[in-house]
Amino acid sequence: MQWMERRRTRRQGSAGHRAWGNGDVVEIANPAAVRRTPIRAAMFGRSQAALSENGALTPLSAIAADRWRMLADRAVEPNGYYLPDWALAIDAFARGRTGVSALDAWNGTESGAARLIGLVPVVSLWRAYKIPLPALVGADPYGSLCTPLLDREMAGEAAITLMRRARNAGAHALILRNMSLDGAVMKTFADVLAPRCLQPRLLQFHARACLDATRDADELLHDALGSKKLKELRRQRHRLAERGEVSFDVARTPHDVARALEVFLELEASGWKAQRGTALTQDVGDAAFIRRAAAGLADNGQCEIVVLRAGTTPVAAAIVLRHQDRAFYFKLGVDERFARLSPGVQLTVDLTRHLCADPAIATADSTAAPDHPMINPIWRGRLAIGDVLIPLRRNDPVVALIGAAMRLRKHVREPARRAVHFIRNLQEKRT
Repeated sequence: MQWMERRRTRRQGSAGHRAWGNGDVVEIANPAAVRRTPIRAAMFGRSQAALSENGALTPLSAIAADRWRMLADRAVEPNGYYLPDWALAIDAFARGRTGVSALDAWNGTESGAARLIGLVPVVSLWRAYKIPLPALVGADPYGSLCTPLLDREMAGEAAITLMRRARNAGAHALILRNMSLDGAVMKTFADVLAPRCLQPRLLQFHARACLDATRDADELLHDALGSKKLKELRRQRHRLAERGEVSFDVARTPHDVARALEVFLELEASGWKAQRGTALTQDVGDAAFIRRAAAGLADNGQCEIVVLRAGTTPVAAAIVLRHQDRAFYFKLGVDERFARLSPGVQLTVDLTRHLCADPAIATADSTAAPDHPMINPIWRGRLAIGDVLIPLRRNDPVVALIGAAMRLRKHVREPARRAVHFIRNLQEKRT
């Protein structure tokens, strides 16, 4: 993360004992700075109205899908969760995620032959975290990646325009959560902030599994799992074959994707995800979203559904998005009656071979939680993902309040989050 290294180097003279993130936290949470803020009272209770009623934000549904698709084709960094067929389906149907706004950047006028050069769906800080301060936050795309789309030919102009649009909407900061920290988009924001004497502020980060799909699959799997584990997986596969020939099927056409999606939804609803209340078919809106999104993406060759079968019985299925040279492993569903035979691992091993054999795919993002017990041992690459605060004005004391509120929220919620992930990991180890 070069932008973090530059920040760390500049701070060494006065604060060499502090890490990059901790140094910012000390400044953000300074009580004296908060007391000196003359607009502190005005921010609370008014920020939501300032961000939603001044007409500066564009409804996401108003962005023309064809212009959006052209931007996605030219994006400097891929993000399957901000493709129009995915994001617009979420905006129309998904539980708690509808009716979001867009920060959109155009080259030229916003009519006629104008070119869309930047886009990020956003919500207010109040809607995202119930924090009543004037900031915009990248909208949750029902996947754990909110990297904005920037035109590769005009990335700097796009980033500057997005920040200006956020400022005009009344925001003092733009929070890009679940950002790819080492990618071209983050570098672009750091580069355009530097001449303005501004710097991105890292709020939190983690590493998650990814796949280098340019490698030979068998060599990669042997390096990751070792001979003993691979032998055990072959034994389990032979046990699965007692139910019938084991097959790995890939649905790509809209018709095949629609049929395979129903298989996935049935598997997902049969297991622990349904017990937790997170299976997609448990909510009418979520079910409508995934059916529309999968169909729309399949029309553009951007969605695959893979199914592992033992004879005619589906034992595991997964949804995979594709954008440019990257795949995104969205969700996995398994038949828990076969849990002892590791159906989720079996499918992921086959998916690894499938992606490595595809010359169009260079990497695959697991979009999984950090330390995920199933995917981490198989996909040994790591992506740095984090929440980044982009200040929109120089020497703005409100940014200190926003950063302090975000850090406080993290410290309050972190123990509960870890407990939930521990329980989920125990459940997922069975598959």
